[in-house]
Amino acid sequence: MVATPKWRFEYNLNTLVILFGFAGGLTAWGATWERVNANQDSQANSIDRLDKRLTAAEVSLRQIDNHELRISAVEKQAAEAATSMRAVESTLNNLSSDMRLVREILQRLEDGGSRSGRLR
Repeated sequence: MVATPKWRFEYNLNTLVILFGFAGGLTAWGATWERVNANQDSQANSIDRLDKRLTAAEVSLRQIDNHELRISAVEKQAAEAATSMRAVESTLNNLSSDMRLVREILQRLEDGGSRSGRLR
């Protein structure tokens, strides 16, 4: 009969390297996972902060657009008012010249009436 081999407790270098490599890989994977999760939280906070800043910038931009619209409306009104004032000024100048003409005609009529009364 063949004798059963005896079990010997020996360290195999390849087995130890593989076991330590596997344990080190798990440890490195865990550390990497932790860093990724920590960075995800940090990035989520940054995204929230940027979102708030963008919202504030959009509000400011809307206010600026509103102000630009109001300013353009005021400028248009000012231009229309200036045009109206020029028209009024022109009308007043025409009236002034008409008044002078009427005054001259009245003076001539008055002077003519008194001269004709003297001649009689």
